[in-house]
Amino acid sequence: MKKTIIVVGAGKGLGNGVAEKFGSNDFRVVLMARNEEHLRTYAADFAAKGIEVYTQAADAANFDTFAAAFRQVVADYGTPDVLFYNVGITTADEKDKITAQTLVERYAVDVAGAYNCIRLVDTKEFAEKEGAILITGGGLALQPYADYLPLSMDKAALRAMVQALVPVLKEKGIYIGTVQVTATIGSNEHFAPKTIAEEFWKLYTKRETSEIVY
Repeated sequence: MKKTIIVVGAGKGLGNGVAEKFGSNDFRVVLMARNEEHLRTYAADFAAKGIEVYTQAADAANFDTFAAAFRQVVADYGTPDVLFYNVGITTADEKDKITAQTLVERYAVDVAGAYNCIRLVDTKEFAEKEGAILITGGGLALQPYADYLPLSMDKAALRAMVQALVPVLKEKGIYIGTVQVTATIGSNEHFAPKTIAEEFWKLYTKRETSEIVY
């Protein structure tokens, strides 16, 4: 039976890069993002490449409505084998304009949204499939910068969350891992989406470590 990957945070960069990597290895791909028009375009591109693809519009920062949309995806296509969380606000900020509210809003997207997704797949059915949770991390978790203060804080929190959950989920038969991307995605061939996607595929297939610093 064909396996399924749900990609939360589909987009022209890493989201679709990972989706294509798994799709080219005979996975059914379900793309989730906020913009329905963009999703239709992505789906057409994947279908043209012979990849079985479906879409579901949802905002990961709106926890209740996202959960409802996610459960609908599971009802329509079954329990996934892989969840890939690739949502994050990666723009720089003017240091003197960052407020406490800014930090709260970014955390909701970058970290709490990921936790919401993890809770949604932390099920008996997912465990029976030896499901895998893959999350896009960032080098800012290891080397923070004030120009990217919210993102630095969030990537550090995201890393801590993954590491804390590794043993908890492992007991259930669920794998969780992250790639800490240490430069701008797409800035050169080494950091091209298709190249980084290979690292996520490595995490999924080998399950030898919970973190790759790339």
